[in-house]
Amino acid sequence: MEEAAMSSTLTLDGCVVRGTHRRKGRTIALDPKSSAAKQLHYGRIALDAGAPLRFETRGLETGLVSLKGRATVETAGRRFELTPYDALYVPRDSALELQAGPAGCDLAEIAAPVERRHPLQFVAWAEVQQDPGLHFRAGTPPCERMLNILIGKNVEAGRILCGVTFSTPGNWTSWPPHEHARMLEEAYLYIDMPEPAWGIQLVYTRPQDPELAVVVREGDVVLMPEGFHPNVSAPGGSINFLWMMAAHREDVDRQFGVVNVQPEYAASGSGLDAGRAR
Repeated sequence: MEEAAMSSTLTLDGCVVRGTHRRKGRTIALDPKSSAAKQLHYGRIALDAGAPLRFETRGLETGLVSLKGRATVETAGRRFELTPYDALYVPRDSALELQAGPAGCDLAEIAAPVERRHPLQFVAWAEVQQDPGLHFRAGTPPCERMLNILIGKNVEAGRILCGVTFSTPGNWTSWPPHEHARMLEEAYLYIDMPEPAWGIQLVYTRPQDPELAVVVREGDVVLMPEGFHPNVSAPGGSINFLWMMAAHREDVDRQFGVVNVQPEYAASGSGLDAGRAR
């Protein structure tokens, strides 16, 4: 037991970052240098009204997901308007110019290193809502939630996947507990959880002695480099999150919904069958 605990990647310092929504500008909150991640990068872009920003993706394929406000993004001679939950996939070796709208903007930045370049691709939230393979209800109380795939089977990419999950108030999500550490590492960014909403996130390889059990609030992020990772919202509120994943092997491991369910719950299936989602 002591040897297993010492070798675990599941530590507060390596897997939990608090309040990532509180800084202005572009900040990187999670990457392989600062956390237990091997491939996954997560950052936040929060700009006041009309503020500009320019950056390059370099060797990272990058997904931008609008969380609040409006932003204009120009890259490769094309211009995109991002409103809440729109997503933009940007290939490696790209230059981007952003400008915040009249109410400012708040974007999540998901990235991972890749060798290949894939096409620039825009995903409209309105179109996701109309596609039953990308937007659907999963589970029944007390583990009911609405799943939305933003960058998944609908987008050509090498490593990254992401989407948003909204729970029914007081419910569990990512249930039954599952893991996919051999293929994918994952992180949850908690969104749209105004105070006093909060939840509890578990991440563990030892069901009888969980390595991580943390209270989470809006703006926090929890990395799951390994382990089962169910969560639950406090009564009266929902636990909502942007989930983001990076495949360990480029192209090969970018397989959505391939999970190992905790053995005690495997008889009831994965809970991810509809649409192969989170």
